[in-house]
Amino acid sequence: MSEKKMSSSRKHHLKSLMLSIAKGLLEEEEREREQEKTRYMAESCPPPSMPRSMQELQELCREIHHKIDVIDEERYDLEIKIGKANKEIDDLKIKVQDLMGKFKKPVLKKVRMSADAMLKALLGSKHTVNLDLRANLKQVKKEVKEEDKELRDVGDWRKNIEDKSGMDGRKKMFEAEA
Repeated sequence: MSEKKMSSSRKHHLKSLMLSIAKGLLEEEEREREQEKTRYMAESCPPPSMPRSMQELQELCREIHHKIDVIDEERYDLEIKIGKANKEIDDLKIKVQDLMGKFKKPVLKKVRMSADAMLKALLGSKHTVNLDLRANLKQVKKEVKEEDKELRDVGDWRKNIEDKSGMDGRKKMFEAEA
């Protein structure tokens, strides 16, 4: 055990020193931020001079509108750059996942959608596809067997029983089989 343990009072003293140094650094950063902010505001936004005539007022409005246009252009350019950077980051993340071979499947939400709506979403609004499932089914012709015809031709069962009752009915049954 070559490592020497530090006493708790020593640890506490060092910790308090580190915290006081960190506090001083944070206060210094805050002061620098405030100074930078006031310097930027002084450069970008000079104190307004109130115009005395209508002509000066219109000129001031034109200047302000021009500055707003310039700032909007810069904001738009930055948004486009950020969008491109985010897309590039996403593409690189996908490439890294592909190279690693481990891909986590995202959790998909259950969506109720008809088949027509799903095809329209997949193919785009240009293609309108009406999905008629019955048209795609095979047509099967039913072969009617002779036995089935006889069973259908029997008709009312009471009439059939009356015909077979008594000696005449039994005689007809035997004659029909022969």
